[in-house]
Amino acid sequence: MIGLSGVATAQTKAPVKADSSKTTVSSYNGIVTAKTISKKGLFTIHQNGDKYFFEIPDSILGRELLLTTWLVKVPGGSPKFGGEIMNTRTIMFEKDRANKIALKGISTLFQSDTSNAISKAVRNSNVDAVAFLFDVKARGAEGKTSVIDVTDFLQKENIYTQLSNEVKTTMSLTAMAADRSYVKSFASYPINAEIKMMRTYSASGVSPKPAPGRPAVAPLEAAKLGGAVTLEISTSILLMPEKPMMARRFDARVGYFANYNIEYTDDQQRVDPKIFIIRYRLEPKAEDMERYKRGELVEPKVPIVYYVDPATPKQWRPYIIAGINDWNEAFKAAGFKNAIIGKEWPEDDTTMSLEDARYKIIRYFPSEVANAYGPNIHDPRSGEVLQSYVGWYHNVMTLLHDWYMVQASPNDPRARKMKFSDTLMGTLIRFVSSHEVGHTLGLRHNMGSSSMTPVEKLRDKKWVEAHGHTNSIMDYARFNYVAQPEDSIGEAGIMPRINDYDKWAIKWGYTYIDAPNDIEDRKIVTKWIVDSLKANPRLWFGGEGLNNDARCQSEDVGDNSMKASEYGIKNLKYVMAHLPEWTKEENNLYSSNLSGMYLQVLTQYLRYVRHVAMNIGSVYETWKTVEQPGDIYSSSPKAKQKEAVAFLQKEVFTTPTWLLDDNILNKISSPVRASSASRIQTTALDLILNDRVLNTLLKMEERFGKENCYTLVEYLDDLQAAIWSEVKTGKPIDIFRRGVQKNYIADLFATMNEAEEGKNFVGILVGVPEENLPITVTSDLGSYIGYHLHNLREQILKAIPTATDKDSKDHLKYIADQIKNKLDGSFAQSVK
Repeated sequence: MIGLSGVATAQTKAPVKADSSKTTVSSYNGIVTAKTISKKGLFTIHQNGDKYFFEIPDSILGRELLLTTWLVKVPGGSPKFGGEIMNTRTIMFEKDRANKIALKGISTLFQSDTSNAISKAVRNSNVDAVAFLFDVKARGAEGKTSVIDVTDFLQKENIYTQLSNEVKTTMSLTAMAADRSYVKSFASYPINAEIKMMRTYSASGVSPKPAPGRPAVAPLEAAKLGGAVTLEISTSILLMPEKPMMARRFDARVGYFANYNIEYTDDQQRVDPKIFIIRYRLEPKAEDMERYKRGELVEPKVPIVYYVDPATPKQWRPYIIAGINDWNEAFKAAGFKNAIIGKEWPEDDTTMSLEDARYKIIRYFPSEVANAYGPNIHDPRSGEVLQSYVGWYHNVMTLLHDWYMVQASPNDPRARKMKFSDTLMGTLIRFVSSHEVGHTLGLRHNMGSSSMTPVEKLRDKKWVEAHGHTNSIMDYARFNYVAQPEDSIGEAGIMPRINDYDKWAIKWGYTYIDAPNDIEDRKIVTKWIVDSLKANPRLWFGGEGLNNDARCQSEDVGDNSMKASEYGIKNLKYVMAHLPEWTKEENNLYSSNLSGMYLQVLTQYLRYVRHVAMNIGSVYETWKTVEQPGDIYSSSPKAKQKEAVAFLQKEVFTTPTWLLDDNILNKISSPVRASSASRIQTTALDLILNDRVLNTLLKMEERFGKENCYTLVEYLDDLQAAIWSEVKTGKPIDIFRRGVQKNYIADLFATMNEAEEGKNFVGILVGVPEENLPITVTSDLGSYIGYHLHNLREQILKAIPTATDKDSKDHLKYIADQIKNKLDGSFAQSVK
């Protein structure tokens, strides 16, 4: 009965439906026919009419792939350019349920070697998301491949192939127009596949809101005319190494870009990020390994090859290539010869594509932007550079011309004209090429490198031509502006070059060690750092200049900002005296050449002011390990800070009349505008009287003691003696000095008010570092400033009767009233 009942129950059930997760697999020949267009490579790409298929070998299922989306062609006037990367992601194709292939987005953040028991827990805690699930439409002829339909994946926007938010925002793009978007072409290569797509988007034709700190972007002409914008984009899928390159651990004392993951091991007692540098895989050939270990130079198994975009003007190609090849001298320090090669793109070779991810390109962009940049795409598991390019904007030559004319023309007669010779411009292009390629090799800016050179050596012809004016091409120490015409220093002592720090950094990052693991590798290269810096302090890496360390500044040279800037201003005066002559061109308006180069002189002068101002309240930061003596943090020497105050009084707060040449100003600017000299004076005061500087002086007094640093009270006394010298001398106060004194009072009251109100807290909440926007409410800052202003007012009141001219007397009365009124309304009632 039980059996019968069971049968009866079974008979009353509804018929079982087929598993909806299973799909019917068609015949391979039913999809791939004689009319199918197929491209073989990493995986075969098939096209049947408007349908597209990937034929994926079983051998790459479960392998990590790097998917990158690039811009190929853009409309005229676009703020973005063909060749620029939009996004990169790590993906994986994996067999899912029966006859299904999943495309997963892979997270590489958490890592654990399978030799560790904890690796099981790591896997169980990090399930990768299934982004797409494809039906297997057919199996390959030998049953070793799966054919999936990727038409929608390619032709519809998705997280992997969509435009980046930055591109959409800067071009004011909205929805994609599917009827005007399609796959243009495709190709497959041994380790990568490339698919080009035409995408059309609705566009408003209205200028987008500029990003903070960026100039406004004009609306695209195509958007204004047709309400739409068409772009050509490329999606690249690159097979990542099956076994990741062994990572080299990051060290803050050598300037490499870095990435990280979280590594779990059984023997850990604390979880720390594994931070590793970004670099190319450079290894000796197996047959050369013993020679390499003996210290002989060998060629790498796979050299680094860069091609120059065929869109590059022909006269500049040799210089760009030379800038690439210049790095070979540095790679010798790592034991390699011919490690990096620059080549022209073989324009007649139709088998090569600029969008093929295997090729590294110096991309040339037709843009008014005066810049160049060098990004890379790397394996997130190890830091190995897998794809790279340099973005080269055509108008970078304007930047090079203006820098060189202003900084080097007193020493190089070739720079005394508005259009340089091809030889001179080519030489300038060469150093930019080296700098940007350095970034693609993994190197960061080293703004501290130039501070390792004594200023007087920059005027020593023999020394500077032999050693260079900065120790790194990765510094922003453009040209030797300290050298004077009488020094007769040639190009070798004025131009930057790949130098000792660069060679050391390449040696540290690229020497092949063949250690058993990255921990043992780290022990070896860490000892190199300690030993090398002890033997040669010029190998110091100072970072990008973001830490308020006066040794690490952009656009400066030498170990003393005040001395270097004094020489620099002397050269600027030479330039000013010849500016009308050097900028003269037939039929050229004064508002073009003369005005533009006068602005460059002002900009260079302001750089010198900034360099000097940074010395006040500067904290030196020198990264060290326990094997190295000394502190990481120390105060800028008191003598240098006092020297900075003296410089600013002499060169800035004392009216710089050399900038006020009527022969120039009356041709380029209306007198109703604020004077350039007064604007720079105002900027200088803002730089030295802001919350950061005054608070840092106070904090260093707390840390190091009054006897070991430049105290806030002494600093304010020195400034008062400089800026208010007329109060004691009785000399007339000219209109520029009166402006300086008014701004001095305004800046101090602003800092005092902040000490009462604490508004900086709002800035910190939105991410501004507290070092730059300190909270000073509970500090002595407000009281120090209040009493300083009170005492200043008393001295002003004593000076008013002795003032010899009406303008000065009225000005001093006004200042005295301002101080009294503002102090009366503040916390400083006790000083009345």
